[in-house]
Amino acid sequence: MANTVLTADIIAKESVLILENEMTMANKVYRGYEDDFTKKVNGYKVGASIDVRKPADFTVRDGAVMVPQDTTEGTTPMVVDTQKGVDFSFSSADLTLKIEDLSERVIRPALIQLANQVDLDLHNLYSDVANVAGTPGQLIDSFADFAKGPQLLDEYGVPQDMRCGTLSPADHWALVGSQTDLYNDTINKPAYRKGTTGMVGNVDLYMCQNTATHTAGTRVAPGAVLIDQALTTATTTYAAVKDTNVQTIHVDAASPATATFKKGDTFTIADVYAVNSVTKQPLDFLKTFVVTADATMAAAEGDLIISPALIWTGAHQTVHVSTGVTDLNNKAVTIVQTASTNTRQNMVFHRNAFALCMVPMVNPPGAVDVARRSYKNTSVRVIPVYDGTNDNSSYRLDILYGKKTIDPRLAVRLGGTA
Repeated sequence: MANTVLTADIIAKESVLILENEMTMANKVYRGYEDDFTKKVNGYKVGASIDVRKPADFTVRDGAVMVPQDTTEGTTPMVVDTQKGVDFSFSSADLTLKIEDLSERVIRPALIQLANQVDLDLHNLYSDVANVAGTPGQLIDSFADFAKGPQLLDEYGVPQDMRCGTLSPADHWALVGSQTDLYNDTINKPAYRKGTTGMVGNVDLYMCQNTATHTAGTRVAPGAVLIDQALTTATTTYAAVKDTNVQTIHVDAASPATATFKKGDTFTIADVYAVNSVTKQPLDFLKTFVVTADATMAAAEGDLIISPALIWTGAHQTVHVSTGVTDLNNKAVTIVQTASTNTRQNMVFHRNAFALCMVPMVNPPGAVDVARRSYKNTSVRVIPVYDGTNDNSSYRLDILYGKKTIDPRLAVRLGGTA
């Protein structure tokens, strides 16, 4: 069969199929907000956004007497703020090749790089997640280790459908190795022959080479840091933090005096327990919080911006404080991560924890032969540029997307057991 001269449209069509197939986490997070973006035919530029409503919570009435509740809904912006691309050149001879040949030689390697960047951006959303199961840095080398992730989701009342997990290569192979010892042939055969785990604990589990690494702050002596302000039930209301769910607290007694806290560090506060997010019943373990912005102490003290905000009561309650405790001033803050260490951030999450919006890009004025293709909510734009002097055709391939942590309560960062 005669070769066909490849056009921007043909390259775009092939590229979008490869990109969609190469993405892992991108295909496991919520993609429904793309429908709100893609109604415009002309495409989008960096900075386009929509407001995503957060779910409203309520308390259950006891008895026959009606108790009306105010509906307080927060919003979070979903911003299309990330443009990435790959660029390549072909000679005129190259452009007479079959698309299959060109795809294997040039397009697929380029698109694999691009797909990995999207997945990496999504994995870096770990720093929004406060929930931690297991010990950071320890290998997940048994079912018991892994089960702590879905167990914590259950404790928080997270729906059991549409759960997904991603493990670093080291944790994946450690868990696979533990499965080869099982006497169930349907489990140990895929683990031994193909190195796959499949569905584990009702979690669709994947190995991901893009699992993010967290570098902890320099503060030492866990437990020595103290709350240095009045923190009571009246300090913060949900109405005040409904759009951000963050709160600023002041701490002291940090060591060293110029200790740093990094975005993504997690900690507990003495006498502050977790609650089931649905029933608001207290749980038997301390609530974990996450630092949402880097902070450096001065003279052993400073402010930390943390999430979730400490809401003591009501429909949006996030914590249960021990009976008799009315003020958290001077309560110990215990950091989960070891100071200055690097740990891989394995995650187990419900699909609705994170969202990805990939939208068609604008057709720029003056560009000729622009091609835009979309497939399964994945969109690429290809623009050719011809160099007449050297008889080469260059192509720029761009994608435009936004990523967002929509509900961090639906995700858990997972480590093994020491």
